Amino acid sequence: MSITNESELTGMQKVSEAVAFTLREMISYAQPGMTTKDLDEYGAKILSDFGAKSAPHLTYGFPGWTCISVDNEFCHGIPSDKRTLKEGDLINIDVSAELNGYWADNGGSFVVGKDIHGHQKLVDVSREILQKTISNIKGGVKIAEIGALMETEARKRGFKVIRNLGGHGVGRSLHEQPDELLNYKNRFDSRRFKKNSVVAIETFISTASNLAVELNDGWTMVGNKGGYMAQHEHTILITDGKPVILTEMNGILN
Repeated sequence: MSITNESELTGMQKVSEAVAFTLREMISYAQPGMTTKDLDEYGAKILSDFGAKSAPHLTYGFPGWTCISVDNEFCHGIPSDKRTLKEGDLINIDVSAELNGYWADNGGSFVVGKDIHGHQKLVDVSREILQKTISNIKGGVKIAEIGALMETEARKRGFKVIRNLGGHGVGRSLHEQPDELLNYKNRFDSRRFKKNSVVAIETFISTASNLAVELNDGWTMVGNKGGYMAQHEHTILITDGKPVILTEMNGILN
């Protein structure tokens, strides 16, 4: 969406606070021994306290309140009472919600407990790339150039990007134009970021795969060549200068 007045800005700030606070608290709450269902229910309670509704549940009928993906699951993982978190697991939590007609989206990958499997480097690279990407976005910048930046930064560090997942516009629904804000340079994409528009910018940084493929459950995605993936996502408001990070409260770049 495009922010045209103070009321719309306030609406986006409130829903962004709800998803950001929920994500931050879920990351802090996660520990070995709990199930992903436990973690999801914890997040659902926080969203409910804000008066917010789960966006994937509302929009797609997703069988959970948040997406929780573990280890080789790249995204859209279904919370389950059969999936118990273990020391060193790579976890991704994606929280998106609707509140009073406004929508926001954010996510983050992290290691549960001690990094006994060496996933922290991947997590750190994903976080660094998101930070650098956001600092380069402003009105008039080519969307494809931002994608090129993301892929270049990943390759420099020895990682790949997932080519069939990307960020998207957000605000009055979960997915809006501009859609397919990809992590690589699409030379056929001549679009530019527009001042006052709201977008969800996200990384998809991988150790081995370059595509995400859906499992038989109809939701969970894994890599076409295996390995692991880290994702970090902020909802931002584009300006003439530095973007306003609406979901900054989640602390994923700290």
